[in-house]
Amino acid sequence: MRVITGKARGTTLKTLEGVSVRPTTDRVKEAVFSIIQFEIEGRRVLDLFAGSGQLGIEALSRGAESAVFVDADKNSVRVVKENLAKTKLEQFASVAQTDSLAFLSMTDRVFDIAFLDPPYQTGLLQKALASIGAHIAQGGVVVCEHPTEEKLDDGFDGLAKQKDYRYGKTEITVYRKE
Repeated sequence: MRVITGKARGTTLKTLEGVSVRPTTDRVKEAVFSIIQFEIEGRRVLDLFAGSGQLGIEALSRGAESAVFVDADKNSVRVVKENLAKTKLEQFASVAQTDSLAFLSMTDRVFDIAFLDPPYQTGLLQKALASIGAHIAQGGVVVCEHPTEEKLDDGFDGLAKQKDYRYGKTEITVYRKE
């Protein structure tokens, strides 16, 4: 797993080991950033369910103003911090070790881009989508990664589904704040 382009281009990122870990593949990551390529520079990013932090780090590398990384797992938080240090992007980031849904209920921050890639088949994606709309700026985008068999509603909390993209067994669903 590596940073595709930008300031940290080519930097190899650390990931956690184990069967419960499912990093976004380079193919899917390239597709996600192709979809939002003209919307990243100068934007505020939320990497909810951050894992290794690769999506938020890619956004920072491409010129995002700032990124907040949220994950409940202490090992994931450690890896995010290590990856931020390795890419020299830590000054643009903050990392929170907390439950993602609790973070959404407690924060008053607003983001332009949010990445949602929770553990599959847990119901967390739908719960996060039901809560995140208040934290997305007008015209902002929410990018969700989920298995193709998990279908998402056309709208959530002020967000409207823009499009679904399929990559093998992975689906990317993009919502916009209208």
